[in-house]
Amino acid sequence: MPVMTWTVAPEPYDSPVAAALWRAYYTEVSDRWYLLHEGRRTDPDELEREIANQPGAELAPPRGQLLVARYGGEPAGTAGVRLLDGTTAELKRVFLHESMRGKGGAALLVGAAENAARALGADRIVLDTRGDLVEARALYARLGYTETEPYNGDPYAEHWFAKPLT
Repeated sequence: MPVMTWTVAPEPYDSPVAAALWRAYYTEVSDRWYLLHEGRRTDPDELEREIANQPGAELAPPRGQLLVARYGGEPAGTAGVRLLDGTTAELKRVFLHESMRGKGGAALLVGAAENAARALGADRIVLDTRGDLVEARALYARLGYTETEPYNGDPYAEHWFAKPLT
């Protein structure tokens, strides 16, 4: 039986692979929110509008980077970074397909995103997440992120984290 390995590499935010992963990510987090708060999945028209409204151009060089993780060569997840200012980067779109979770890919993705943030000149990385995304919050805490004051006005953000990159 072949050994399955992880790879993480930069990917254009508008590639077919990145678009498919963005759709999977957005569908999952949107459905989780609506199921929790309204007992239903995301309306398909709303889903299409929101995916189209957030193409991810901020995750492109020279001020950002999107990374794609592959497991055994198959696209499995993403993480992106974008500079908020000269020294602070924001971690975005951290996602692994459900079938790929628990195999070490999330920590690899976040580590690669931190390296990409350093390469962009950042010495600090921040992120926001929701309270119901308990797996994400546990991952960030395990990787050395500490909860901090809000740095944005995102209406869905309920927890903010930061980590020094030096």
